[in-house]
Order: sequence, then structure tokens, then C-alpha cells
Amino acid sequence: MKSTKKKPVSRLSQEVAIQTLTLFSSALGLVAALAWNEAITEYINTYIKPYLAKGSGVISLFIYALLITAITVIVAMQMARVKKRLGTT
Repeated sequence: MKSTKKKPVSRLSQEVAIQTLTLFSSALGLVAALAWNEAITEYINTYIKPYLAKGSGVISLFIYALLITAITVIVAMQMARVKKRLGTT
């Protein structure tokens, strides 16, 4: 009969697994960010650009950049609070 003891995982294997999971979650985050980028760009083109003067593409880009910056700052602050509560700072 075979032994049911688990083979200990080496430190290197554990680090490789952790890094792989980190890279995978980062890749999913990038895909989500690109999807939001496209959605917000379409929203600006559909609902904001028509109210701006012709040739004001630069203004709509700045509006988009300010919106994304504000959202990013708010999310980063909330994530820092969560990390602090979890004690992982």
C-alpha cells in the first residue's frame, strides 16, 4: 500500500507558485483595466464629446485622464485601508 504522506514543497517551488499567481492576477487586472478604458472612452465619445466644440478632442482626453486619476486615487486609498486592517503593511 502506498504512503499517503505529502511530499514537502521546496522553498523554490513555493516562490515560483506565489510569483505565478501574482503574475496571473496582475494579467487579469490589466485585462479589466483595458476593458474599463474602452468603456469609459466610449462613454466620453458618446455623452461628453457632443457637448464640446468641434476639434476639442484634447479636452475630452483631459477629462478622461482626470476621471481615471480620481478613480485610481480613491481605489488606492481604500486598498491601503484594507491592507492596514489586515495588518499586511
